[in-house]
Amino acid sequence: MVTQLKEAFLHGDLIQLVPTNEEDLDFVKMAEQAPENAQFVGDWPREQHRAALSDPDILHFTVFNTSHKRAGYVILTGVSGSDHNINLRRLVVTQKGTGYGTEVLHLVKRVCFESLDAHRLWLDVVDDNTKAQHIYKKAGFVCEGVMRECMRYPDKYKSLIIMSILSQEYDLVK
Repeated sequence: MVTQLKEAFLHGDLIQLVPTNEEDLDFVKMAEQAPENAQFVGDWPREQHRAALSDPDILHFTVFNTSHKRAGYVILTGVSGSDHNINLRRLVVTQKGTGYGTEVLHLVKRVCFESLDAHRLWLDVVDDNTKAQHIYKKAGFVCEGVMRECMRYPDKYKSLIIMSILSQEYDLVK
């Protein structure tokens, strides 16, 4: 699937998306387990990440900055689905406040809508992750609803906000 993507869609001014490989998995695990990220993203076992690398329905990218240093990772699921409904399953940026997250979203939208012919790109975000919600809204995502208290954390339950952007909306904000 990655070989079908237009190379230009994977490069921005600040970062590039590179298909994740086995050597990137230590970084991926470290990034998702870092305290500033773990409270907002799940923790996949290494084997699940490894399996995702060869799953034709999943795109797993490592984010590299212009200094060729790893700066995050992205997972898209449902990329080969007949309904053209792609899930932005994970977006983790390890260097906060750099603009990398905004540029990752821009590139992900380009990949999904211009290369994979997506009709809808959707995600869920923990209700107390207000920074991410702001970035998603700025990128054109709209709130579809809330899954109330569906995530169990050690000290409480949290809700998930479902957000999406449709292809015709992407055409208006790109």
